[in-house]
This record gives sequence, structure tokens and C-alpha cells, in this order.
Amino acid sequence: MLSWLVFQETVRSFGVPRIGTAKSRSIGKHPPLGNEEEYSGGKSRGRQVMAGDQSRKWMVVAAAVWIQAFTGTNFDFSAYSSDLKAAMGISQVQLNYLATASDLGKALGWSSGLALLYFPLPAVLFLAASIGLAAYGAQWLLITNRISLSYFPVFLLCLLAGCSICWFNTVCFVLCIRNFPVNRSLALSLTISFNGLSASLYTLAANAVGGSSSTYLLLNGVLPFLASTAALLPILLQSSTNLFLSARFDADHNDSCVFLLLNILAFIIGLYLLFLNSISSIPSNARMLLGGAILLLLLPLCVPGVLCARDWARRTIYSSSLFKLIGVEDLDLQKQLVQSSEDSSTHITIGDPDINSDDDYNDGTNGEVAGQSSSYSWFSWWCMYCDGITKDRLRALGEEHTATRLVCRIDFWLYYAAYFCGATVGLVYSNNLGQIAQSLGRQSQTTTLITVYSSCSFFGRLISATPDFLRGKFNFARTGWLAIAVVPMPLAFFLLAEAVDMHALLAGTALIGLSSGFFFSAAVCVSSELFGTNSLGVNHNILITNIPLGSLLYGLLAALIYDANGKSMGPMIILRDGMVVCMGRKCYAKTFFWWACITLIGLASSLALYLRTKLIYVRVAPPQQPREQIFQSNRG
Repeated sequence: MLSWLVFQETVRSFGVPRIGTAKSRSIGKHPPLGNEEEYSGGKSRGRQVMAGDQSRKWMVVAAAVWIQAFTGTNFDFSAYSSDLKAAMGISQVQLNYLATASDLGKALGWSSGLALLYFPLPAVLFLAASIGLAAYGAQWLLITNRISLSYFPVFLLCLLAGCSICWFNTVCFVLCIRNFPVNRSLALSLTISFNGLSASLYTLAANAVGGSSSTYLLLNGVLPFLASTAALLPILLQSSTNLFLSARFDADHNDSCVFLLLNILAFIIGLYLLFLNSISSIPSNARMLLGGAILLLLLPLCVPGVLCARDWARRTIYSSSLFKLIGVEDLDLQKQLVQSSEDSSTHITIGDPDINSDDDYNDGTNGEVAGQSSSYSWFSWWCMYCDGITKDRLRALGEEHTATRLVCRIDFWLYYAAYFCGATVGLVYSNNLGQIAQSLGRQSQTTTLITVYSSCSFFGRLISATPDFLRGKFNFARTGWLAIAVVPMPLAFFLLAEAVDMHALLAGTALIGLSSGFFFSAAVCVSSELFGTNSLGVNHNILITNIPLGSLLYGLLAALIYDANGKSMGPMIILRDGMVVCMGRKCYAKTFFWWACITLIGLASSLALYLRTKLIYVRVAPPQQPREQIFQSNRG
């Protein structure tokens, strides 16, 4: 009854009379006699309201893209870490603690959700920008010898910088979920992917101003503030209506097509930055390339104009035709209803009680599920022997979990281990790129390695949207895609442990960036699918506590091996304050081997998670378009 009332109020808000009234019985046949102009005018006003909401939500996508593109400031840590280490005169272990502090700020991500309860979203956005500006600005003053700070204040500054990144991410998540309640996974994958381009954009900006490595710190504080200012107008103009209800009148297919075009544009931007960054060492070339990149980032603003032009063309073309009183939206809807009526009985939606009963869930003799249950591999049987496959398994996608219930789930801890032993290792690798290049005598190519990692991380994040575009054509569990994404990581680390040339270093960096980028982006959607959307903010922040923990442990492992090799090899290089510099392949070879073994554990955990959850993905057919479901249920 409540859904019916909501539906009627939604229809009425677009200028259509209440269903069931005398005035509405003529809809679908002809307008009431004498009220043709009023009827067509109401429909026109409704379409204009919908078109305005559509334009504004795509402007919000553009704003989220700008925020994400310029706030991935943790990716360029390697560009200035060596200079920061020299300026403070600290050891590799102490430098690792600073990197851990930046990641530890992400564990404070819950504070951004708390701030949104008391402050409007634009205020939270500018508060994050101000925190980042202060934190990175103070570090820039330190590294340029304008001020002097002890170790602990610098640790706190790195903590605040990491916290500001998490606040930016939370703002973008909220924008995507509010404006795309149906296609939020596509919106999240697209916007999050641009976070991987930050290092490439910052490299262009640093080369454009002809600055040193310390310039990165200054840019890390200034550019996010400027991007937040530019994104303010679209955020303030976002629709105030309930887009979950209006989305039911939208063509979900049309949104998917727009997202596909935006993903193609994003792919072009990634190729542009990856292949043309090599010629950006000259300031004039860097300025030209930076200008081109900014123009490409402005192209998503064209989407609202295209949508408005399409809507105007449809109104103009059909206003003088036989379809004057029907409208193209009604024709599209009629086609969809006729097509969906044939297979409506075969669709199963998430939350259907028929698929959540224990008897049906545990029955392995029906249809496709029985065939898949009988095809378990030896790894599946091993997991069953360990009582990990059948014990406390999830019964449906989107099932809500409180924090207490979450930490009692085996699936959560498998997911946590896959993240902790997978993507987090890739992040720690990126933090050590500066020292890795320095130990191999490739310090001049540090920015190249950072650009390769950043760009490949971007492509990995972009590819994470593949399951959504294949929805309805190829039904494969998203947790399975997650397991596939971890596969390149141990291969890359074993390659780095054995090879020393620059080509192997570039190839390994590319594979690690691709794998970790996919995992970072897909993890948000997996968290919402496995543990519910209502508690996504809390649950996902619990999950990413593995990042500072992994940064501490894996970074400490690398730092201890680095310092031990530096003290035991050849003529030892000691800078001021006893700082040891390790040179040679052995500085990180053993670290790469241990990281490869750790990522194998992450791969095993992700495979176990897939085997435990694949049944709930198989049982859920591709969801119908929301608009079809509502109209079909009310026409029956």
C-alpha cells in the first residue's frame, strides 16, 4: 500500500492526475474532451522538470570527476619522499611511519560521515580542502627549509592529509548515490577511476611550473582547493527532488549508454596522459599537455547540453505529428511494457522472499544451481573440509549488516584478508617507488614509474565497471571478478624479484597498478552488495582499516630489509644524521619475494570468498528496469 501511494504521488508530481480517478482513466486512450491543452501542457511541464533533473545530475558527475582527479594526493608520495627523508634526516623505517600516517588518516573516514550529519555537503567539501591545504602547505614549508618541525608534528600533518583524502572520497560517494540510486555502481566506478589519474596530472603540473620535487607538496594543497571551488556550482544546483522516485521514470538503458560514452572518454584521457607524459619534461610541452588534459576533463559538462538538445528535438519533432498527444516517452514505455510482459514472470529481484528461504537456498537439486554445485573444484572441496563454504553463508545480496553482525561474518573476514593481502600491498609498493628507483640508480625516472602506476591504476578502476555493462548478457559474480583482479599481483612481484632491468620494472609496476586499481574501485560495490547499502559508510570504513595496518606492516618489512642491506653492503653510503642509503638490486629483492607470497594469500582468500558467494549471484537474475516494474505492477 505504501509503495502504491508513493507511486501515485510521484506521478502527480510530474503533472499527471492520480491513477484511479475519473480524469486519469482516459490516459492511454485520449485526453478528456475540452482539456487537450491542459493535458498536453501538464505533460510538457513534467518532461521539462525531468529534463532539468537529468541535466543537473550529469553536472554532478562532472563535479565528482574533477574532485577525484585532483584529490588522489597520496599517489605522488614517492615523488617527494626521498627529499622529505633527506630534509628531516630520518631513516627508512621512520619514513615508512610517515607513509603509514597518511594511510592511517583513512581509518578516520567515519568522521566525514559524522560531519555530514551536522553540516551541508559543500561545507564538508571545503573543510576537507582546507585541511589538506594546511597539512600539505606546512610540509612544503618544511621541505623547503622555511620552517623547522620535529618528527611528531610531521606525523600529525601526514595523518591530517590522509584524512582529507577520505573526506573528499565520502563527498563523491554521497553525490553519486544521491543522484544515481539505480546506477550508483556505474557512477561510483567512473568517478573513482579518475582518482588514479591524480599522479599523472600532478606530474604535468609540476613540470609545467618547472619546479622541483617539493613542488608536489605545494600542488597537493592548492589544486584540491581549486577543484573544490570549481565543483561547488554543480553541487549547489543538484536536484532537490527524490531521484530514486524520478529514476523510475527514466530509461535506465539511456543512463547506461551515457555512462558507456563517459567511460570511453575516460579511457581516452588515460591514454593521453600515459603516452604523452613522456614528453612533458620540457615546461612548454607540459603546459600545453596540461591545458589539453583540463579541456578533456571539462567535456563531461557537455552531457547536460546533449540531453537538453535531444529532449528539445523530440518535443519539436513530435509536436506537429500524429503523436502530439502521446509523446515519445509514452511510445518508448509502451514498447518496453510489451516486451517485458513476455518475460516478467522469469525475473527474480533482490529481496524476493521466495529466494531467501532456507529450504530453497540449501536445495542443490534444482536447475542451474545444482549443476554449478556439482562442479566444485578441488579448492572448493578443501574449503568445505575446513567448514568455510557452508558455515554462516550469506543468503541474499543486499542483506543489511550492522557493524556487530559484520565482524561476526566469515565472508567479511575473507573479504578483509583479500583486501589486506592484495590491494593494500600494491598501495605500499607505490609508496616505496621513490626508494626503489633510487636503489636501482633510476631516480631520474621516478616520475615515469609514478605515471605508469597511476595510469594503470586508473585503467584498472575503469575496467571495474565491466560487470555492470555486461549485466544481463554475462552473469558472473562480482566477487569472481575481484579474484581475477588479484591474479596479476603475485606474478608481478615474482617478476620484480628476479629481474633488474627497467622494462621489467615498468611491466611489474603496470600490473600492480592495474590489479590494485580494479580492487579499490570494485570494493565499494562489493561492500554494498554483500553487506547492504544502508550501512555502507560504516561497513566500508571498517573494511579499509586494513590499509593503515598493511601500510605499517608491509612498509616496516621493506624498511627493515632496506636498512639491513644498506648497512651490510659494500662501501656504506651514510648521509647526515646517520641516514643510510641502500644501492643495488638486493635492497628490495627479498621484499618483493615476501610481498609475492603475501599476495598469494590474498588470491586464496578472494577465491574462497567467490566460492562462498557465487550462489547468491547465480540465483539473482539481472534486475528489470525500475520503470517497467512499477508500471507493470500497476497495469496488472
